[in-house]
Amino acid sequence: MLIGTLEIRLMIRQARTLKDKRQVVNSIKDRLRNHFNVSVAEVEDQDDRQLVTLGVAMVSNEAQHLRKALSQVVEAVRGHPVAELLQYHLDV
Repeated sequence: MLIGTLEIRLMIRQARTLKDKRQVVNSIKDRLRNHFNVSVAEVEDQDDRQLVTLGVAMVSNEAQHLRKALSQVVEAVRGHPVAELLQYHLDV
């Protein structure tokens, strides 16, 4: 069994309040869970109204499958209309 993890750091420039941020973050988390069947949680920056750090995890029996799927997660987040991808770290 192999475990792939992905740490994604985002900027939500339009978020004026934590409530604004939470709406965008929940939308992203739900979309990733439903489309890629991954576990997602906000792991840092909960009190910052514009910065978001998400942790994504996936289990598989093939490292190549994990890298491909988590790379697709990165591309999906990169294409989000409101959240700007700052950086990410993928580890298998």
